[in-house]
Amino acid sequence: QGFLYTAPIREQGNIYKPNNKMMADELNEKAVHDVHTKEIDLVNRDPKHLNDDVVKIDFEDVIAEPEGTHSFDGIWKASFTTFTVTKYWFYRLLSAIFGIPMALIWGIYFAILSFLHIWAVVPCIRSYLIEIQCISRVYSICIHTFCDPLFEAIGKMFSSIRATVRKEI
Repeated sequence: QGFLYTAPIREQGNIYKPNNKMMADELNEKAVHDVHTKEIDLVNRDPKHLNDDVVKIDFEDVIAEPEGTHSFDGIWKASFTTFTVTKYWFYRLLSAIFGIPMALIWGIYFAILSFLHIWAVVPCIRSYLIEIQCISRVYSICIHTFCDPLFEAIGKMFSSIRATVRKEI
């Protein structure tokens, strides 16, 4: 009241406390995409299809009876059930026993790999590129200083040579 100038009100609000719903939704989406807090999909556990060739092995891919050599139907059904149930439960047992230790080992391995790549490999490559750029400039200057005049002189020398071809019968 009584002020000549009022501070403008931003439609979008403060970046920490957004006024409008769209900006609030964007901030919530960014929070969901955090690597450490993202939700995992318990239905599609191979979204990038890394193990399509291994995981999709069924009974028919391993055991098949050609025409003319069929076992009893009951044996075939029991074999199918035994194979499928054994594969399913033995995988679950192995993943229960070794899944967490293997995840720990692979997590450590990829952490070391990432660390080395970020802190050793990329800086070495960048350093090499910087050094080689300096050397290439010096090399280029030397080539242009010494070789260009030499080859230009040789070119002028051979440019006066004329060759003619005659065919005699």
